[in-house]
Amino acid sequence: MLKITLPDGSIREYEGAVTPLQVAQSISDGLARNTISAIVNGQQTEVDTTITEDSTVQLLTWNDDMGKKAFWHSSAHLLAQAIMEFYPNAKLTIGPAIANGFYYDVDFGGEPLSEKDFEKLEKKILENAKKNSTFNLREVSKAEALKEYADNPFKTELIENLPDGEITFVTHDNFTDLCRGGHIPSTGIVKAVKILNAAGAYWRGDEKNPQLTRVYGISFPKQKELAEYLEKLEEAKRRDHRKLGKELGIFAFSEKVGAGLPLWLPKGAALRKKLENFLSEAQKKQGYEFVISPHIGAKELYVTSGHWDKYGADSFQPIKTPNEGEEFLLKPMNCPHHCEIYKAQQWSYKDLPKRYAEFGTVYRYEQSGELHGLTRVRGFTQDDAHLFCTPDQLLQEFEKVIDLVLYVFGSLGFADFTAQISLRDPDNREKYIGSDENWEKAENAIVTAAKSKGLKTVTEYGEAAFYGPKLDFMVKDALGRSWQLGTIQVDYNLPERFDLWYNGNDNEKHRPVMIHRAPFGSMERFIAILIENTAGDFPLWLSPEQFTILPISEKYADYAKKVSQLLENHDICGLIDDRNEKTGKKIRDAELKKLPFMLIVGENEENNGTISVRRRGEGDLGEMSVDAFITYFKQQAKPDFELGGNQ
Repeated sequence: MLKITLPDGSIREYEGAVTPLQVAQSISDGLARNTISAIVNGQQTEVDTTITEDSTVQLLTWNDDMGKKAFWHSSAHLLAQAIMEFYPNAKLTIGPAIANGFYYDVDFGGEPLSEKDFEKLEKKILENAKKNSTFNLREVSKAEALKEYADNPFKTELIENLPDGEITFVTHDNFTDLCRGGHIPSTGIVKAVKILNAAGAYWRGDEKNPQLTRVYGISFPKQKELAEYLEKLEEAKRRDHRKLGKELGIFAFSEKVGAGLPLWLPKGAALRKKLENFLSEAQKKQGYEFVISPHIGAKELYVTSGHWDKYGADSFQPIKTPNEGEEFLLKPMNCPHHCEIYKAQQWSYKDLPKRYAEFGTVYRYEQSGELHGLTRVRGFTQDDAHLFCTPDQLLQEFEKVIDLVLYVFGSLGFADFTAQISLRDPDNREKYIGSDENWEKAENAIVTAAKSKGLKTVTEYGEAAFYGPKLDFMVKDALGRSWQLGTIQVDYNLPERFDLWYNGNDNEKHRPVMIHRAPFGSMERFIAILIENTAGDFPLWLSPEQFTILPISEKYADYAKKVSQLLENHDICGLIDDRNEKTGKKIRDAELKKLPFMLIVGENEENNGTISVRRRGEGDLGEMSVDAFITYFKQQAKPDFELGGNQ
């Protein structure tokens, strides 16, 4: 009897070979109708793949991420088929599924592809999909594959790097493509498609290689789902932090300053400062000490840490000085500097843990094609801290850092997140530094801490940093998109590399354990996600401009200044709109700028020492004294989340 183990641990037995579709049919007709792909022994495959030995099987539907991957990968084949029908001289390269949809990189041979061509591609895709053609995978020899793609240097390069006996073609309808597999049963499942964009892309991401056209698309099993997605896409455009950042005067970029190097405008600087103050206060409560390190460091510092070997070739190159052989690097990481800060003094076990925090700016040379607003930049500030503790203190310290991350997320409205336990790749240990023993200790500490805090977790192998495992916080924003923000890492390796130690209670030298952590991740990315999540309507306590005073005529400008000064004395920040405009227009402009409060002053208010208060989204709140407004404001502006409390 052949035994099939399902994800819930149940085992089903079959006489002879079986396919994933037959397994689904043996469970229920409904499951069989909805099963579009499968994972057999960890490998994604088609539903008609024959299973001849005891195996683990996961049946996939459209509702599974890997089911969507098969759906979108199959749709990429439909896109390639349509392209070849309209552009027979084009050369196909690769067409993978991505987080939302798929793309195909194509050499169109100089023929232009523009947005006006998208509709004809969509119609052709759906026309071919209606044929309900099955995807048939077959193995071919390397010689046969090379002969088939003799006039396509891109496919030829791929084939030459594949071992003979592991090369497969997939055919649907009249179209065949080089592919390793993982398709839906037939094209008829694809009911809706949209070509989203076409952009330049270098072959294999290398600027030295030919430039191709990357055609992006997305598909769905129902037209309704496409409509919902496109509506969400439009909302994403409205929330785009690049658009809102410009409209709200938060940040800018300058070609003369350099690509990927943001300039923070006054409102953006105020926003950053509020975030820094917010986190600094929380860190003080947890016993952090604040340090400052330079923006550059001697190359040898990063050779010692391992960052030069790992990232040096792809980063900003060394800065040479007039002294022969002397080289410095723009700081790519804060941790080596903090190791040297720890090393500047001798410590006893009684002094630990030491918690060093810094809003440290670092520099990494991202490829120009990967730069994107504030989410991918070349210079960014990490809310970085490094904790040095004894092995016995590790678990407690890690749990306290989790509390801090949860406090940050709760205070800023990020409620939907998953903690990703990022471990080593078990099949490629060469990517990492340090002993197996230390890695096992570090990984066990992360798993235990996440479990003790009741976090919703997923485990990803191969996603660890080169020096240690991580707990990455994957946050979903208001549009359901997932972002990595906070991170916590356990590191036994850098203390060894920098020869860090403390005197134990046995009066012997011992290595501290190091924890790297950044609840925001980087100020730039966090603010970008915050802008999009809130659509620029920040929490009241965080808003860089919390009020605007609207004098109904220039006669009340002095009273407006007096009110503004009283509010500023209580750290309530804002501005005076003394333009020669009607009050109604000033209110509309303030609403567009997402200013929380509009304070109207005229003769009555000046005589009574009051202000007429209007709140964005709520309308008029009536007339009140300045003191009453200050009390009301402070009640409204207080974050309702406590450190280590109600999370």
